[in-house]
Amino acid sequence: MATGGGAFKFYDKIREALGVDVLREDEMECLIIGLDFFITEIPREVFTYSEMDPMHFEEPRSDIYPYLLVNIGSGVSMIKVSGPREFQRVGGTSLGGGTLWGLLSLLTGARTFDEMLANAERGDNAKVDMLVGDIYGTDYGKIGLKSSTIASSFGKVFRMKREAEREAEDTGGLTNDDSGSLPPPTSSLKPLAPPNISSEASEPEPEPEPSPSSFNAEDISRSLLYAISNNIGQIAYLQSEKHNLSTIYFGGSFIRGHRQTINTLSYAIKFWSDGAKKAYFLRHEGFLGAVGAFLKRQPRNWGRRGSLEELGSEQMEKV
Repeated sequence: MATGGGAFKFYDKIREALGVDVLREDEMECLIIGLDFFITEIPREVFTYSEMDPMHFEEPRSDIYPYLLVNIGSGVSMIKVSGPREFQRVGGTSLGGGTLWGLLSLLTGARTFDEMLANAERGDNAKVDMLVGDIYGTDYGKIGLKSSTIASSFGKVFRMKREAEREAEDTGGLTNDDSGSLPPPTSSLKPLAPPNISSEASEPEPEPEPSPSSFNAEDISRSLLYAISNNIGQIAYLQSEKHNLSTIYFGGSFIRGHRQTINTLSYAIKFWSDGAKKAYFLRHEGFLGAVGAFLKRQPRNWGRRGSLEELGSEQMEKV
């Protein structure tokens, strides 16, 4: 059994290389079958996130419909599920995992998705993003915005680029042959310096205002991860409002159990719904389609209830 785009695109190659029959299954249908199985059958699978309780597990439920599945892969599909195998793709966005991977490949030199997520862990988006505090100098409490709220993703890059150009013009740094632009971003990336370890305590020096050359791979990675995750979270909330859905599940290989991604998506749903809705996540978020394809071709005498015991914990871990 195979599902997803590759099951169709590489159908002939798989059959030829492996010498097997390939049973192609619909991707969306397999996603829903897999998710339903995890929600209703697997303990300690579905969880919510908060800073005080990073993994609060939900008990398996039987009354799960309706709900919204936000499946984040290269792009994002948002699927309204009304019952068993009753679903409709209601929206999505092309700004997903492929966007993060593609842009960070251009901007940082990172080559794997895990490397990009690791960079984001170490980065400081405040050195790249323009925050509410950068504009107002404090919170904008009247409309509920903290000073740390992102007002413009990558907003500092443009401002500081212009400042550098003006400084170069004032000091005669540009000639008639100069284009007036800074070098490509990859030429200005610098790794984070190792921490200054000292046995003597000292007063921390005030952090200098970042210059264009100080934009590094870690800061850029964190900024872009926030931008894409916030965008997905807001669109997911709007779709849930439009279709009157209070339960929102996030799945797909983009998430990878990554704390910052989960935190951003969870915060976005909480913020926009004013705490009325929650974002739900899964420990096996990247395997919904594979499990769904397996379950769709299960033996006829393999009942849905009690299927976890029938499958066996060891096999389930492999799945």
